[in-house]
Amino acid sequence: MNKKNMILFGLVLILFISYTTLYSQVNARMLRYPDVSETHICFVYAGDIWVVAKQGGLTHRLSSPKGEESFPRFSPDGQYIAFTGNYDGNEDIYVLPFMGGEPQRVTYHGLSDRMLDWFSDGQKILYASSRESGRMRYNQFYSISSKGGFSEKLPVPYGEFGMLAEDNKTLAYTPITRDFRTWKRYRGGMAPDIWLFDLETLESKNITQSNANETQPMWHGNKLYFLSDRGDNKRYNIWVYDRVSEESKQITHFKEYDIHFPAIGPQDIVFEAGGTLYLLDLNTEQHKEINVEIVTDNSTKKARIENASSRISNAFISPDGQRVLIEARGEIFSVPKENGVIKNLTQSSGSAQRYPAWSPDGKKIAFWSDHTGEYQLIIKDIATENKEEVMTSYDKGFYYHLFWSPDSKKLAFVTCHQEIKIFDLEQKKTLDVDKGLWMTHGVLENFKVDWSSDSQWMTYSRGLENRHDAVFVYNIETNQKYQLTTDYYNNSTPVFDPEGKYLYMFSNRTFSPVYSDLDNSFVYPNTTNVVAVALTEDIETPLPPQNDEVEIKEEKEEGEDKKEEENKEEKKVEITIENFEYRMTQLPIQAGNYSNLSAVPGKIIYLQHPRSGSGERTNELKYFDFKDREEKTITQGVSGYMLSSDGKNLLVYAKGKFSVIPVSPNQKMEKFVPTETLEMTVDPPKEWTQIFTDAWRIVRDYFYDPNMHGVDWAQVKEQ
Repeated sequence: MNKKNMILFGLVLILFISYTTLYSQVNARMLRYPDVSETHICFVYAGDIWVVAKQGGLTHRLSSPKGEESFPRFSPDGQYIAFTGNYDGNEDIYVLPFMGGEPQRVTYHGLSDRMLDWFSDGQKILYASSRESGRMRYNQFYSISSKGGFSEKLPVPYGEFGMLAEDNKTLAYTPITRDFRTWKRYRGGMAPDIWLFDLETLESKNITQSNANETQPMWHGNKLYFLSDRGDNKRYNIWVYDRVSEESKQITHFKEYDIHFPAIGPQDIVFEAGGTLYLLDLNTEQHKEINVEIVTDNSTKKARIENASSRISNAFISPDGQRVLIEARGEIFSVPKENGVIKNLTQSSGSAQRYPAWSPDGKKIAFWSDHTGEYQLIIKDIATENKEEVMTSYDKGFYYHLFWSPDSKKLAFVTCHQEIKIFDLEQKKTLDVDKGLWMTHGVLENFKVDWSSDSQWMTYSRGLENRHDAVFVYNIETNQKYQLTTDYYNNSTPVFDPEGKYLYMFSNRTFSPVYSDLDNSFVYPNTTNVVAVALTEDIETPLPPQNDEVEIKEEKEEGEDKKEEENKEEKKVEITIENFEYRMTQLPIQAGNYSNLSAVPGKIIYLQHPRSGSGERTNELKYFDFKDREEKTITQGVSGYMLSSDGKNLLVYAKGKFSVIPVSPNQKMEKFVPTETLEMTVDPPKEWTQIFTDAWRIVRDYFYDPNMHGVDWAQVKEQ
């Protein structure tokens, strides 16, 4: 090969290497917990520690265990890095050479140890741990040899972040921290100050004394650098305190982003703001951005098959009890009750599908999906499986469980703003029903409505001004709501009798006070009764006086049974609003703790929880039989259940497993819904985008001030 060809070959090789390097580079903006030495910068990216030259450029990875690493810190001579790592299932302190090697474990306690800094002689390490705090809500300071051994506790009662001066006698520290919180511009009692503590005289001094947040102290001679948001922009910026003049001044002036977790080296401070690394020269007090080029195989972005059985959020039984809709990791699966094929009905990593509900006619499923950018109501045709229709075009909001009307033409739900609504599928419009007063997320998650058999009435309960729940009904024909119960007793969870005669509910009206041994007051446990109310005045009580008589059967003409059945199906449900509570009958069920009421002809089903003070630990799923006038236990040990639309089957949940059982006494969970084999294709970048957008939307929709305190929330998303 002549000289000309050799030069040409070399240029091609350089271009090829440059291309492949550029192709494999990552636009890394999540560079955390940096530190700087005389020559290098280390930081955490994707849970691993990376090292780059101080001027920037290509990086190399030092660690890659399954667990995460945090707070890497260079030794004073720059030859070693100590860090908090999770190699063996616990966060401990490790040390390794700064250019790579086998990490050496330093601490061995069962609680987490957070790396803070090295002593100036490079022989010891300062760290924070809750190992002797008595509780995990606060940490204390400890020192240990960089080679391991016994730890020595520093004489400071509380300690989160700190650094020792060069003499190893003066500790600058914060007793409390908000550095892992998401609160912004906080000015309350948890705002940390920076203290100086003399380890010899045990004297201390608060050097910041402000209502702002001061944290991350860093010594450099007689100057102490730290983070503070006391500036005009109320953003975390670097400030400096002079021990001689005892005055502080602001060094950086970031307006849009906060600075996070800075660290100091011999000549510089390195910090992250907006996901980017910056280097602050301590002599000029000027900072510059560091260009970091991370080369990785992006394996975490590769689409993969994952098991979703540990991410189940909701379940819904089919009308005949043969299959179950399972919401898991944002997908909706159709799962057989015991045997058969599991189908992923949605198959979309880029959107979240929530709260599936199977229509009573078995032809459709409804759910919420954000694939349009906001959560909308989706109706999916079960026969074709691929055919689905976006029914709504709501501007914004978060929505909860869906409740089908018996005719499969309407859906009721509640919003994050406590608005109770109905969507009419035929008219494709939303009806405003009511609005709650005291519904937080947990209450909204458990909010329930029930429909009359003719689909003309919807019933629900919500809180009143005195915080008692009252029962309401809403009439579809007149578009009017009616309050059926007063605020005197707490009445909740109403359900219609399928035969159109009664409304069942829980009512807290049994008062058997227990006197406290300690605070000279009464408590009122086990107050809940199960009651029935006749819908009209001409309907007798469900428990009329018993009288044994001889039954005389009348002969029926041919076809009369069929006519009676047709009339029964066409029967319109009537409700007399006036004197509703006067028609209430308390059922002969012991007052206690109950939830989740359902009804089938002749029976009312409920979940009985252990009575307060009884010492019992097991829930019992029961029904009350109106004909036999007695309770019967369906099964025990379940934490939740759902009745199928046909009223014949129950989906029960216990200890992470689902089972379908009939509405009969003495059932056992012996055959389980095969949720352990739920598998889905995960496309990580699409899923990450959805998670980020979801978090942004949830803050927007749930924040108490619609104006977001004047923050441009759309701009925050773009940032």
